[in-house]
Amino acid sequence: MDQSKKTMRHFYCRDVLWETFEQMANDFDCSIDYLINESMRYYARSKNYPAANAPGAAGASGQQPIAPGATSPPPSRRPQPGTQPPAVAAPPMASQPPAARRPAPPTPAGHIAGGMGAMGGRPGPTSNYGAPAPQPPPPAPAPAPPPMMAGPAGSTLFLMFNGQRYPVAKDQFIIGRGSKTSDLAIKDGNISRKHAAVIRRNGTFYIKDLGSTNGIDYKGMRIDNKRIDEGDVFHLCDYELRFTYRGE
Repeated sequence: MDQSKKTMRHFYCRDVLWETFEQMANDFDCSIDYLINESMRYYARSKNYPAANAPGAAGASGQQPIAPGATSPPPSRRPQPGTQPPAVAAPPMASQPPAARRPAPPTPAGHIAGGMGAMGGRPGPTSNYGAPAPQPPPPAPAPAPPPMMAGPAGSTLFLMFNGQRYPVAKDQFIIGRGSKTSDLAIKDGNISRKHAAVIRRNGTFYIKDLGSTNGIDYKGMRIDNKRIDEGDVFHLCDYELRFTYRGE
């Protein structure tokens, strides 16, 4: 029998074990297929089954087979078919190393095509021979986020429309066709009765579409809502709305 041959299997797996092996595969930069094969090999070896001692049993995992001097237990000690084998204590779980001290990844052995069964234990983060693996350099710090472009909290927003300057001095400034329902009325049949609103939330201004027919355009794209930054220009049909936080 070819001990290195691998066949796709399908079996049930406990969700918590699968999540653990996903985390291990990510930390060690290897496949879950490799971890499952290694776990099954360790478990078989802990039970002194010949399959774990046979040459080539490690297959694509890259692990060395057990020394030729190892022997199987006498037949009287092996569990009878159909009976539950005695419980074996799982190997001690090594603490997860910090990100800067994760071990070097073992050689991946391909990708798994099914779920993983429940295992009696899992090996700690060490190399194939129990010695700690070399440590990679610490990751580079994440770049700082870009600065905000909106006006400072408490600043006044001005709407520039048709050469006029309108201060937005309320929490909801309505733009639409209706003269009685809008703070800025645009008399055009293509503009909805309540087309858009400038909303102030925690000192920051946003523009939001109020379910209009023709929507709001920003840089050639139709949008539903956006934070208003200095100099932003929006279009309602053929009308341009320009916003600024700068005074006169």
